[in-house]
Amino acid sequence: MNSPPPRVVVADDQALVRTGFRLILGAHGIEVVAEAADGGEAVAAVRRTLPDVVLMDIRMPDMDGLEATRRILEGATEAPRVVMLTTFDLDHYVYAALSAGASGFLLKDVTPEQLVAAVRTVRAGDALLAPAITRRLVERFARTSTASAALHRDLAALTPRELDVLRLLAEGLSNAELAARLHLSETTVKTHVSRILTKLTLRDRAQAVVVAYETGLVSPRSSL
Repeated sequence: MNSPPPRVVVADDQALVRTGFRLILGAHGIEVVAEAADGGEAVAAVRRTLPDVVLMDIRMPDMDGLEATRRILEGATEAPRVVMLTTFDLDHYVYAALSAGASGFLLKDVTPEQLVAAVRTVRAGDALLAPAITRRLVERFARTSTASAALHRDLAALTPRELDVLRLLAEGLSNAELAARLHLSETTVKTHVSRILTKLTLRDRAQAVVVAYETGLVSPRSSL
């Protein structure tokens, strides 16, 4: 049985961007349930409409997308997936947003096909992180420290196999690639990933990537 199409909130201070995204998504059967011109409106729209996915601009007046993302995800058990929208693929706010719980990011010049695929990808629970860009973000912005390691739970809760899976997740490997590398079935890999997220109290693979680097399990240079 097919799941219903994703319900989306679009938050951007440019009306033209919001309209364009609404038209593109609508043409593919994806409903935009609300639009917001700043972070405060985005938080209110999410609470009112309970969407599956939020497309969140980073730079907006009054309250930016990063603060709005924190407020939407903080303490929420049934929070939507948040995808950050940016003009620059190395915007330092993107890394901060991933740490806050966002499920990935998109450049605003994405093609219609990429936009639709992105919404469906994060709605399905996957992270929207291209391996090359993930490594560049981490190389530039990740800071390994005892404090950040403690903040992101104790990796001792993971089994040796789960640590292997987390290291490969940090390289941006898909489930199929993980299965091939570790000589496991995709079903087994999915089970390992699910257990990692549960044990570390993480929302999705994007947060797992951040944790892998910030705890020092993987270093930026080792994955280049």
